[in-house]
Amino acid sequence: MSIQQTHFTDTPAPHFDHRKADKTSRRRLGLYETQKRDRHMGLRARFQNHGADHLSDAEMLELMLLHSSPRKDTQPLAKKVLAEFGVLASILAADNARLEAIIGVVAAQDLKLVYSASKRLAKARITHRPLISSWDAVLNYCRTTLAHKETEEFHVLFLDRRNMLIADEVMGVGTVDHVPVYPREVLKRALELNACAFILPSGDPAPSESDIEMTQLIKQAADSLSITLHDHLIIGASGETSFVSKGLL
Repeated sequence: MSIQQTHFTDTPAPHFDHRKADKTSRRRLGLYETQKRDRHMGLRARFQNHGADHLSDAEMLELMLLHSSPRKDTQPLAKKVLAEFGVLASILAADNARLEAIIGVVAAQDLKLVYSASKRLAKARITHRPLISSWDAVLNYCRTTLAHKETEEFHVLFLDRRNMLIADEVMGVGTVDHVPVYPREVLKRALELNACAFILPSGDPAPSESDIEMTQLIKQAADSLSITLHDHLIIGASGETSFVSKGLL
């Protein structure tokens, strides 16, 4: 009985030239198109040489999204997200679940890191200094924290006897145009923190009758405890309103 032997030879696979691959194949293989790579390099160079003022919201977002998708064309996604939220600031402040549904979990986390860093920077500028003499920094912090929120929030900036920040605490979260606030809880927390004064920042730049009434109740309760209410700032994307400047306090 004879045994037939089979001989195998190694045949080299044909060389794949990615430069000759059509667009569909390149996309399927995850290859970075030269044109898009050059575009992103150009945006990075413009940012490095001239700063963020020379980039549009769409271009800045395109670069941010590259962190989670470094080899993809992020321009269409950036345009899609901007069409949904309007401006970059609203994207950064958007509800996390809503953002994740559009750009994915990792990309949403990256944008929230940017937003958190901007809030931390703004807060650093009002920490360890009297807030009454740093009013522009207070307004900037309130804008960064509240101006582009999808739902209204009511914050209290608790201050010590030197008008330095003890804490910024959220005392109420509501709907798009209403947030329930209980004066008793605000004053209770002020006493717990041994606060001597406070500032009330909240969303929506047009104060409603309920805003005015609630602020008056808080002021009356604060006065009875010798705690000073410096101002109620109503913050919105289009601007802010000061109760003091409007003669409402």
